[in-house]
Amino acid sequence: MSKRILIVDDAAFMRMMIKDILTKNGFEVVGEAADGLQAVEKYAELKPDLVTMDITMPEMDGIAALKEIKSKHPDATIIMCSAMGQQAMVIDAIQAGAKDFIVKPFQADRVIEAISKAIG
Repeated sequence: MSKRILIVDDAAFMRMMIKDILTKNGFEVVGEAADGLQAVEKYAELKPDLVTMDITMPEMDGIAALKEIKSKHPDATIIMCSAMGQQAMVIDAIQAGAKDFIVKPFQADRVIEAISKAIG
């Protein structure tokens, strides 16, 4: 059975890039969200196996969305995505319960490695 993934990023081209990497590697993208508020709603609705979550987004940032999702769904598996130079935020994310992080620009093998490790 393919793993169901929710992609959260405010940039449509980034969501498209991740979706492309995932679908080519046998994962099923069940939803997309453009900000943290949408991410929280979509998670509750779709119950994905894994979420890729950007840190910097409008409305609600990725760290706040991560904390919100984890508070309601403690078993949620979330991997954060960040641009270079956001190390402090990445540490916050890991402490808040993120399983791993991927640095932008994405490298397909790193994305697949992180996801495979996170969901086994």
